[in-house]
Amino acid sequence: MVALDPPLAGVRVLELAGVEGQYCGKLLGDMGADVIKVEPPAGDGARRLGPFAGDVPDINRSLPFWYHNTSKRGITLNIGQPAGQALFRRLAACADVILESSSPGYLASVNLGFDALSQVRSELILVSLTPFGQTGPWSGFRSSDIVSLALGGTMAMNGYDDLAGSPPIRPDGDHAFLIGSEYAFIAVLLALIERQKSQQGQWLDVSIHEACACTTEGAFANWEYQHRVVRRQTARHAQANSTAPWQHRTVDGRYVNLMGGGIPRIFSSWRPLVAWMTEAGKGQDLTEERYESVVHRSPTQRTDPDSLHVLEVLGSFVRSLPAEEVYRQGQVRRLPWAIVRSPEENLDDPHWRERGFLVDIAQPQIGRHVTVPGAPYRFSRTTWRIGRRAPLLGEHNVEVYQTELGLSRDELRGLFEQGVI
Repeated sequence: MVALDPPLAGVRVLELAGVEGQYCGKLLGDMGADVIKVEPPAGDGARRLGPFAGDVPDINRSLPFWYHNTSKRGITLNIGQPAGQALFRRLAACADVILESSSPGYLASVNLGFDALSQVRSELILVSLTPFGQTGPWSGFRSSDIVSLALGGTMAMNGYDDLAGSPPIRPDGDHAFLIGSEYAFIAVLLALIERQKSQQGQWLDVSIHEACACTTEGAFANWEYQHRVVRRQTARHAQANSTAPWQHRTVDGRYVNLMGGGIPRIFSSWRPLVAWMTEAGKGQDLTEERYESVVHRSPTQRTDPDSLHVLEVLGSFVRSLPAEEVYRQGQVRRLPWAIVRSPEENLDDPHWRERGFLVDIAQPQIGRHVTVPGAPYRFSRTTWRIGRRAPLLGEHNVEVYQTELGLSRDELRGLFEQGVI
């Protein structure tokens, strides 16, 4: 079968987004869109976020920037100057999507708001990814990743068992920005589909605060329908009722995670599990028929003496084994058990390597390749690929301004001297 072009081939995106929306641009670019990252002449702030390759701080060596800006071209432009605004309008005339994360009202203040840009191109889709959206009493508030996670409710569900006033924990890695970017990505895809029918663009107002609130699992439902507040529980879902621990430290000092505490919910896994424990001399009395009723109970219902006994015996058994044996033998019995891995261990995962999930990208700044995660989806007809490494600052200025917009080299030099590019 001949592979077709990537799904978004032919779609051009101008990315004015900073760290809040750069992942959305990456998702679009990796799916084939021509994403042009438009940065201020001094570079986007995301370039100054470490860690840096070789521990050498440099705007072209930020490891987070490298990952979140693959498949993009990069130009510099000061849209605060009239000449920069004029250039951006020329770029917008050839674009399908503009992705931006500036404060509400800023683009309109420099004559680049949706009304102005839609005059340039009526099919243009503008997606504005901001902390609280374009409207409402909080729209002008400042925010950050941790603020968005806190106000969205995500932090309240992450942490250790809510005992003795244990605090909430922030998921690391700009988690809120990734959530907002993924929702923005979905919104762009839907707007592109709608545009095929209407031939009209539109303005997409995406709130990171609201996106985070959409990812709080059952917290809203528990409160809305039962007026129950979920509780933080170590390495397991936040729920209104406490559940038994899911993680155990094995004899070799590693940790394993046993879904639901380790008790299966089907007899086809329960009996092989008990047989395994019994053969090892660790099954105690679990072969008795009365314990089979435990299988049908959900983790929140396992508070009776029989369930607690099974959990205690099972935990003791797991802690007596090496982690790899727990994982492999659990999988043989169709149990959703796994080792808690470090990032370094994942880089050596043979399953990921065979599926092509890990991608090696050449980085000339350090003279070697770096390995990054690829896409978690496969297409049977169209292709997916990381088209290029993240751009150096202003790397494609000549290509975009001179070759594509038709500016002369003298004009380009003049714009540089004026601080426009």
